[in-house]
Amino acid sequence: MDCIRLTGMAFFGYHGDEPEETKLGQRFYIDMEMELDLSKVGESDNLEDSVNYVAVYELVKRRAEGGPFKLLEKLAGIINDDVLSTFPKVYKVTTTVHKPGSPIPGILDDVSVTLSKER
Repeated sequence: MDCIRLTGMAFFGYHGDEPEETKLGQRFYIDMEMELDLSKVGESDNLEDSVNYVAVYELVKRRAEGGPFKLLEKLAGIINDDVLSTFPKVYKVTTTVHKPGSPIPGILDDVSVTLSKER
């Protein structure tokens, strides 16, 4: 099946289980893949036959900069639900939320969670 990907979307949010995270905030990166049939738009070159990824970005931004949510899993799940309910052409969505500033007492580049949902 075909897909549309949005990768490396960056937002400042206040998500986390620790009080400092919800007070100070931090940067989150989100990647998304939406599976859908793009054969019609490949012929028509008409946005109405696809999913407007500017609108998808705005939806993700509202959730990532809103909340706050304690867990990355909740944020990814809410985004997936929103995409499926807003864009009927999408039959499967996979969202990865990256939290490079996770308060883990050790050295690591990133913590991420990936959730998928389909109709």
